[in-house]
Amino acid sequence: MSPVDTSPLRDRLGFARQVKAATEDELLDLMRSPRRAPLLDDIVADLPAVFLADRAGDLDAVVHWKVTGRPDGGDDVLELVIRRGTLTVSPVPTRTPRLTLTMGPVDFLRMVTGNANPRLLFLRGRMKARGDLGLTTRFPSLFGTPRP
Repeated sequence: MSPVDTSPLRDRLGFARQVKAATEDELLDLMRSPRRAPLLDDIVADLPAVFLADRAGDLDAVVHWKVTGRPDGGDDVLELVIRRGTLTVSPVPTRTPRLTLTMGPVDFLRMVTGNANPRLLFLRGRMKARGDLGLTTRFPSLFGTPRP
């Protein structure tokens, strides 16, 4: 059984603590299991709740988050649309992104739970960016992640 048994929708801090306590192998097994899709759906559903609209200001951007390592060898792409201080998120990209962030599933889980610093992931090459690199540095500050 996975050490991550809660959803960010049910208990955001508890989810972050479980991710922090899990080993890399445990998180990788989780993200290769049938729980990956519902977990990503829950993360997508929770992103608007942690979006800090006041920090977005007049930002108008489409960002694609590409999470690699799907069990079938593919990637999941999450589309975030920031416009007029609002955030809409979709697991089905339909727009051309201003920025695409690509990362592995373990780093993604750790980043969205506040267990990994996005700037360090980028500097260490664990998160790749294509497009507006200036937005890469601003993007993480738009979300209030838990501090487990």
